Amino acid sequence: MNNDTIFALSSGHGKSGVSVIRISGEKLGNIFAQFISKENAAPRHAYFTNLRDENSDLIDQCLAIYFPAPNSFTGEDVIELHTHGAPAVINKVFEFLSTLNMRMATPGEFSRRAFYNNKMDLADVDGLAALLDAQTDMQRKSALRSMMGTDSEIYNTWRKKMIEVSAYAAAILDYSPDDLPQNIAETVHKTAEQLYTEIDTALKNYKTARGIRGGINVVLAGETNVGKSSIFNYIAGSNRAIVSDIAGTTRDVVSINLDIDGFMINLSDTAGIRETNDTIESIGIERTKSEIENADIIIRVFTPNSVEYTGTANNEIIVVNKSDSATKQTDKNIIQTSVKTGFGMNDFMNALRKKIHDLFDNSESILSVNARTKELLESAHTELANATQAGENYDIFAEHTRRASDAIGKILGTITAAEVMDATFGQLCLGK
Repeated sequence: MNNDTIFALSSGHGKSGVSVIRISGEKLGNIFAQFISKENAAPRHAYFTNLRDENSDLIDQCLAIYFPAPNSFTGEDVIELHTHGAPAVINKVFEFLSTLNMRMATPGEFSRRAFYNNKMDLADVDGLAALLDAQTDMQRKSALRSMMGTDSEIYNTWRKKMIEVSAYAAAILDYSPDDLPQNIAETVHKTAEQLYTEIDTALKNYKTARGIRGGINVVLAGETNVGKSSIFNYIAGSNRAIVSDIAGTTRDVVSINLDIDGFMINLSDTAGIRETNDTIESIGIERTKSEIENADIIIRVFTPNSVEYTGTANNEIIVVNKSDSATKQTDKNIIQTSVKTGFGMNDFMNALRKKIHDLFDNSESILSVNARTKELLESAHTELANATQAGENYDIFAEHTRRASDAIGKILGTITAAEVMDATFGQLCLGK
């Protein structure tokens, strides 16, 4: 990490009432005193000041706050300038700061400094990145949980146990049984198996965690001309998909993001599945099959004339559309609707909400696993499996549990690789 003094806009770009410009570096007390035209400045106190450039020309009237190290976001001295949000003001402040031997921060550089100064670990940074991307209440809750260290506590506990198990396994080879805790061999095996099970559960919950962070994939699927696009438009609240009596109207996947009960929903209308010689429609049907494979919830749409409309998967909702004149179904797992008349649409929306809650309501207690941490958890999972298979070969047992602890260490940044660091901090914006 270099010792440059860095600055960046921490608030959003564009015209606004107030913008926050963050500065981080070493020994910024004198610069802050210059900003507020006072010899002594109280930490974490907001000063209203006339900010002037090197020629004493007025740049803006703003609030200035000083956070001395180590009690700041980065662990270094930090200054925040709360200026008016006009682009001209922000640009002028940046020009002025550049004359003070400061430079523009790179994306994620403030958080990188916080990491190096032990203010955050990489799991916390992942949570911060998720929070900055959060669009729904469930995404906010999940991200805050990660950012505030809940995930880190779990990872640290796992890693500590792995290190202990590895050390005891090695000690079995080097010390007399009388010098070791009673039943130590049984204990290390049970602990390794327990860790394997806990990580296995986290990996099984990956799809749920991904659904909360990236959105729950809900796909409308069925044959042509069953009313999928009409249902899509009803859920979306707008005419996003073309509706026609001509079979094969939808030839590609049409998607929209929605907030349903605080959950981010990635809703997709797909091409109707049928035999066709049309090249374009065939491509759309292949994409439909791919969407179904990746779906968290599948809404299978039929009509009363369909030969069969059943579903067995836990993530499916069966809808028989165009049912305003059909015989009432007694099967509680089948929802009859007519988008044209509104018949059954409230029942359908309630079923969709129930399915979302049934599958994702317990996600707040789930470890937030993203693509980066999933790969490392899989590595730890494999190493623990190899350790348990080593039996009484404690040399091999110790080595595999040590490798498992290294994988968890990379999740936290305790053991780092340059590419892991770059990928993690690269998620963040300039002001973070």
